[in-house]
Amino acid sequence: MPSADNSEPSLSLAASIERLLKAGDTATLATLIEAPSNVGAKLLIESGTKSGSLGQEALDAAVVLQSVAFLNSKQDTQVFLVKDFAPALTELTDAQVLFERIQPEPRLVICGAGHVGASLANLASLLGYSSTLIDDRAEFVTRGRFPDLRIDLVAAEDWSAAVSKAIGNGHGVSVAVVTRGHSEDETCMRAIVNCKVDYVGLIGSKRRTNIVLDRLRANGADEDQLKKVHAPIGLDIGAVTPEEVALAIMAEIVAVRRGGRGGSLSDSRRPF
Repeated sequence: MPSADNSEPSLSLAASIERLLKAGDTATLATLIEAPSNVGAKLLIESGTKSGSLGQEALDAAVVLQSVAFLNSKQDTQVFLVKDFAPALTELTDAQVLFERIQPEPRLVICGAGHVGASLANLASLLGYSSTLIDDRAEFVTRGRFPDLRIDLVAAEDWSAAVSKAIGNGHGVSVAVVTRGHSEDETCMRAIVNCKVDYVGLIGSKRRTNIVLDRLRANGADEDQLKKVHAPIGLDIGAVTPEEVALAIMAEIVAVRRGGRGGSLSDSRRPF
C-alpha cells in the first residue's frame, strides 16, 4: 500500500489535470518508462510551467523543451529516447520517456441542423467528437432525430448567444456553419470570427461565402481572422449527398487537427 508521501504527487497531478481539462487547456504529461531509477515518475507541463518531476532537474528541463516539439507534432502519444533530445545526459542514454497529450476531447459546434448538419453531427460522434448542434427551428433539434447523447441539442432563440455559449473559450473547438441562408450564416460568423477556435468553416459556393466574408469585413472583422475561415468548407472529394458533404467537412477538420495536408497518399508514387 503506498505511503501518503508517495501518493501526494499523484494526487496533485490528478488535480492539475482535472483543472486544465475543465478549463479546456492543453498540456503534456511525461512519464519515465525506462531508466536506471525513478521509473514511473511523472512531469506535467502546461504553458511552460511544470508539476511533478522525473527525478532530475536537468532531465525535467530537457523534457519541458521537448514537450513543445511534441505538441507541435499533433501526436497523442509518443515515446522518446532521452539521448535523442538530451544527449548531454549520458547517464540516461537508454532511458525512455512517454509523452502524452492531455486535452479535452475534441468538440464540434454545428450551426444548422438541416441535412448536412444532421449528417455532420452523426459522423462527428463516430469519430470521437462531442458536438453541439444548433438551430433556430426547435423541431430540427429533438432527441427523436438525434438519440445519440454525445450530440448536445440547442434550440436557439438567438443565434449569436447560442453560438458564443457553445464555443466557450474555443480551445479544442471546431465550428461548422451550415445554416439555411445568408442571414443566419452571417449572424453565426459574427459570433465566431474573433474567437480563437481551432477551425471554422462556412458552407456554400465561393460566391455565397464571399458575400458573407465581405459583409463581415465591411463591419470591421479582423482580416487575419477572416483568412483562417475555410470557405467553402471541406475537402474537394466531389461530394454530392449530405453524407458525402459531411465526410468532406470532417476530413478537413481532422486534417487541421492532425496537421495533415489533405492530399492523396498515393500522389508520391505517381509520375510527374
